[in-house]
Amino acid sequence: MAPDRAPGLARAVRDLADGEVTSRTLVERALARIEATQPSLNAFRIVRAEAALAEAEAADRELAAGVRRPLLGVPLAVKDDMDVAGEPTAFGCSGEFPPAAEDCEAVRRLRAAGAVIVGKTNSCELGQWPFTEGPAFGDTRNPWHRGHTPGGSSGGSAAAVAAGLVPAALGSDGAGSVRIPAAWTHLIGIKPQRGRISTWPRPESFQGITVNGTLARTVEDAALLLDAASGSHDGDLHRPPALRMSEAVGRDPGRLRIALSLKPPFTALPARLAPEVREKVVALAERLSLLGHEVEEADPAYGQIGLTFIPRATAGLAERVAEVPCPELLDRRTREAARLGRLLGGAPLRVARRAEARLHRRIGAIFDSYDVVLAPTTATPPPRIGSMLRLGGLDTDRAMIAACPYAWPWNVLGWPGVNVPAGFVGSLPVGAQLLGPAHSEPLLVSLAAQLEAELAWHERWPPVERSGADDAQEAGAAREFEPPVGP
Repeated sequence: MAPDRAPGLARAVRDLADGEVTSRTLVERALARIEATQPSLNAFRIVRAEAALAEAEAADRELAAGVRRPLLGVPLAVKDDMDVAGEPTAFGCSGEFPPAAEDCEAVRRLRAAGAVIVGKTNSCELGQWPFTEGPAFGDTRNPWHRGHTPGGSSGGSAAAVAAGLVPAALGSDGAGSVRIPAAWTHLIGIKPQRGRISTWPRPESFQGITVNGTLARTVEDAALLLDAASGSHDGDLHRPPALRMSEAVGRDPGRLRIALSLKPPFTALPARLAPEVREKVVALAERLSLLGHEVEEADPAYGQIGLTFIPRATAGLAERVAEVPCPELLDRRTREAARLGRLLGGAPLRVARRAEARLHRRIGAIFDSYDVVLAPTTATPPPRIGSMLRLGGLDTDRAMIAACPYAWPWNVLGWPGVNVPAGFVGSLPVGAQLLGPAHSEPLLVSLAAQLEAELAWHERWPPVERSGADDAQEAGAAREFEPPVGP
């Protein structure tokens, strides 16, 4: 891994505005780090070296002329489900995809803020799984331990930020796909309110369960990127009121009532919270108590919410599969899930979508008694590379639920959540979610920043390099955390 690391997003903005560094220098360094780590981390699907350098030079001319924009000249990355003009949007799939004619709305807003997009990061096939591996691009690896996944589906963005290749990146979250890789790479991951960051040219994504979000090393950086990317397109189905997240960083959240929820939501397949992860989340709850908050165990009334998730997720997947140029190259599990989505895309989908208002009332009742829900982001530390890649459909579902049973209900609800680092099991990171009701991002950001000021998690970086002995030792230690497979 390259020895130098990207400065934080807010720091880079300040240095550029003060003339301490040029955009070209930051972009050149980011491109060098990406090139140096592609063989080991494989975070990027597309690197826009020539275009990014030209954009950096244009940013430097603006800076020299006294122009100031929120992210002017800063190198950033976006997940490969987002259109960048002139680049294909393969979203983890094999085959030839045409170049996008124009930027998606989220990328357009980043460019309007002055950001330089250095590349598009890897995702598993159509964002379905909590790992970032596949025949189209290989294995994306965790900077904390390259034998383990960084999670998914925004694993490329998480690996790039955790390794210090770029200051921050956009991802997307349909069942935890920002929060899970953030947890497994020691990052802040913000899943905002549905519609906060536009999904245009899609009026909504995956029947409304998928939203775009941010990954960064600090709360300030994640909030700054969220502010820059936020905003609606006229064609969006979901257009929440504007909020400024950066203003909540450093603001006293007040004395909050926090529900510690350790019980996984009901699923058809069993899930169990690993004791080592439970210990880290409980320790975080205890730290919140020391900060003056009132914390007690309580669980949202999730009920049978999974019955509404499956039709929306699979119908949304079927829509994406219909757009793939070479569907015969798709994973068999993808094709099977798309077939189910076509079956559920009529009356079951309509029933599932109508149920959302009822779920808001029932699950939202917890916020009559509490301000925030604190829950594990995952049930286990990150699994080893390859442990889920070649499983059949049912075994994949079983493994996913065993590892990641906690994140997806908030996608059905469309409400915000923030992953914060909760510590390490060995040297494998784990995280916890701060969950709130509609439009509660400022409160969640304020609370996350308060925790960060206490715990300074951003000061810890992945190791620059590891010995074979270290890898072998951790491989043995990690086997007990492998999600169960098979009947």
